[in-house]
Amino acid sequence: MKRTTIQDIADKTGYSKTAVSFAFNSPSRISKKAVEAILKAAEELDYIPDPMARNFSLGKHMSLGFLLPQRVEYTLMNPYMQSVIRGIATVCQEHGYTLTVIPPLHSSVIEAIKNATVDGIITLGLTIDKNIKGILRQRQMPIVAIDGSLKDEIHSVSIDDEEAAQLQLSKVLEKGHRDIAIISLPDDAYSKRTDETDSVVNKRKKGYMKALEKYSMSLSDLRVLSCATTLQDGMDAARTILNERKPTCFVTMSDVVAFGIMEVLNELDLDISVVGFDGVEIEDFHTTRLTTIHQSGNEKGKQSAKVLFSLIDGEKAPLKTLIPYSFNEGVTLKETI
Repeated sequence: MKRTTIQDIADKTGYSKTAVSFAFNSPSRISKKAVEAILKAAEELDYIPDPMARNFSLGKHMSLGFLLPQRVEYTLMNPYMQSVIRGIATVCQEHGYTLTVIPPLHSSVIEAIKNATVDGIITLGLTIDKNIKGILRQRQMPIVAIDGSLKDEIHSVSIDDEEAAQLQLSKVLEKGHRDIAIISLPDDAYSKRTDETDSVVNKRKKGYMKALEKYSMSLSDLRVLSCATTLQDGMDAARTILNERKPTCFVTMSDVVAFGIMEVLNELDLDISVVGFDGVEIEDFHTTRLTTIHQSGNEKGKQSAKVLFSLIDGEKAPLKTLIPYSFNEGVTLKETI
């Protein structure tokens, strides 16, 4: 069947194509009588506005983009990322926008940004290098970085990662732990930048070093391993560490990795402390009460979307937004003997 067009509605009502377009996109620009006649004809003809044509007339795509920091199968398996996306989507819904999840295209962030049909982009844990900045400038597209660099002149939403990590490890050291294994986040998989001293991973490592200084220790005294943020990778990391030696405590930069480690410890019936970072809940572990740094992914998502909508609307927005965090002590951090 031939699709109904605005020309068909114009022919039926006697109004111009411009008036028909106004009836759907800017009804205040024509008379109430004209709007009623056009909408009635559209209903009779089973007309549905073409979203591409509508967005073209508005000069907007009516969608925000969430640029994934890693491959989609890794990112969306992390419940913390799901919480961030839920926060962004909530604000999009309030503004009548859709949310587009953008994985790196052919392993290229640049290509993903070039081809994204969105009005603005939110990233998470991604280094915004000069190449990305150049593409954003060419497209005149605003961006907000969750967990972005505090040194860049880019709008960002984050916690004080260095301070939070220092608190996390200090609590472990206060319990008497010295044989500690740290499971780090992976480095930015798509960055070409050599100076990444302000990355989330490095900021947290700086916090760890500050905590260790009080005890005349350094990171070289600990076992440090990085892995992707999935349950399976946490399990694999635990087995790798345990094959070398049995630490008294695992300190992780991700709750989902901590849960993976706990799976292995339960299988082997090992009583080893575990501390996470994020504050997420996984149904199978509700009774575990993981000791963790709690940072609200939902709040990060909401605040980043609010800042981005302000930029899209040409309004001023804070360059750096810090949200609170807390240390939540559960049963998984024990005193050493």
